[in-house]
Amino acid sequence: MEFLSMRKPLYCCLLFIGLLSFSQQGEDLFTLLNEANDTPQLLPERMLITQKLLWGNKGVLRKMGVAPLNMEQRQKELKLRRTMLTTHQVLGYATLAAMIAQGIIGGKLYNGDYELYDLHKDMATVVNVGYFTTAGLSLFAPPPLINKKIKGFSSAKAHKTLATVHLSAMVATNIYKDKNKKIHKAAAYTAFGSYAMAVLVFKF
Repeated sequence: MEFLSMRKPLYCCLLFIGLLSFSQQGEDLFTLLNEANDTPQLLPERMLITQKLLWGNKGVLRKMGVAPLNMEQRQKELKLRRTMLTTHQVLGYATLAAMIAQGIIGGKLYNGDYELYDLHKDMATVVNVGYFTTAGLSLFAPPPLINKKIKGFSSAKAHKTLATVHLSAMVATNIYKDKNKKIHKAAAYTAFGSYAMAVLVFKF
């Protein structure tokens, strides 16, 4: 516990950076909505599968009548999207800090300091909850008003590509935690490296 308390300033710093960077980037979806023509397209042509499942024209929330597809509802959805993505980024930095702590603890554990085993397991729970909550906020957020395909390299493309890598690595880390220590360790470091790059790619 002493180890974690020493790193509280690091966590606070990372959270502040996350909030600051998010506030300085991205297009204003409400502005786009207000500047649209008299009969704007309420949904983008391109959406994630998870977004189509919930928010698509025939999505679960549309069929259940929870979120009817109209201008007023879409304004509420864009506001919800902004909140979810802000939380996504803040939790992303917090989860990165937890991963750093877990990596240090795990390294000591592999070097024979078995007194840290329980702390390692507890920190693994923190990392998993933070990681999959962060992922869910992005995957299930309402779609934007416009989602154009951008040619060439972009930070968004890099972020999505790295997300595929660290998601696979996180799943492997959990599967092999009690089966194969070498694979578990390799997957954990892969998850951390790709996740750190995905978190920082928008900043730089």
